Amino acid sequence: MRAAAIRIDGLRVAYDRGTVLDAIDGEFVAGSMTAVLGPNGAGKSSLLAAMAGMIRPVAGAIRILPPSRVAYLPQQSQIDRGFPIRVVDVAALGLVPRIGAWRGLDAAQRHEADAALAAVGMADQGGRLIGELSTGQLQRVLFARLLLQDAAVVLLDEPFNAIDSGTTADMLGLLHAWHREGRTIVAVLHDHDLVRRNFADCVLLARRCIAWGATAEVLSPDHLERARRLAAAWEAPAPDVAGAR
Repeated sequence: MRAAAIRIDGLRVAYDRGTVLDAIDGEFVAGSMTAVLGPNGAGKSSLLAAMAGMIRPVAGAIRILPPSRVAYLPQQSQIDRGFPIRVVDVAALGLVPRIGAWRGLDAAQRHEADAALAAVGMADQGGRLIGELSTGQLQRVLFARLLLQDAAVVLLDEPFNAIDSGTTADMLGLLHAWHREGRTIVAVLHDHDLVRRNFADCVLLARRCIAWGATAEVLSPDHLERARRLAAAWEAPAPDVAGAR
C-alpha cells in the first residue's frame, strides 16, 4: 500500500456561528487525485483551508507526510481583481517560496514565468492587468502560478467554477499530468459527472465525513441521500471560507 501524504485526525473547525467540520479522520494517499464533495455549507472549503494552513482548527491535527511544499488555489471570489497587478507578476508569485517575497525576478526567473504562462495558453499576455481578463483567463494565470510553485501537494477550491469548457478541459489536463508525476491532488468540486470521469477517489462531507474512498463507492445513492438529509436538517448555513461552501 502507498504511504499517506496527508493524515487528518479528529479535525474540528468552528467559527462564531457554529461548527463546520467535526470528527474528520482520514488519509490522502501519496500521488492520489481526490475530489471533495458535499452540499453547500458542508465544510469543503474549510477542510482545504485547514490543510493549507490558512485557518486554525479547534481540535485535531493535520499532518503533511513527509513535510513538503503545499500549493493552494483559493476560489476566485477571494481575489481582488481590481488590484493593479500584471498577469506575469501574478504567475511569478509561485516563485516566492524559492526566491523570497522581496526579491525581483532575474532573467531566468522571468523566463520561467513566461514559460508557465505559455503552458496554460496565456503566452504574450504577461503585460495585461488581471482586471482585464475573463474568468477563464484568470484561472489559467492562477494555474500558471501553481506550476511555478512546483509543490508535491496541490489543493484546489472549486477550480472549474464558472469557467468555459475549453479552460476546464485544459486545466484538467494539467491535473492529470501532475497526477502522473506523483503529486497529491485534492480538489473541491460540485460536478459529480466530472468527478466520476476524472477522480478515482472522493470524500463526501456534510460537516462530518459521510464517506471516503473510491469514487464509485462514495457517490452511491445512499451516501448522497444521507448528505442531503443532513443538509436539510441544518437550521442555518454555517459560515465557511469563501462563503459557506
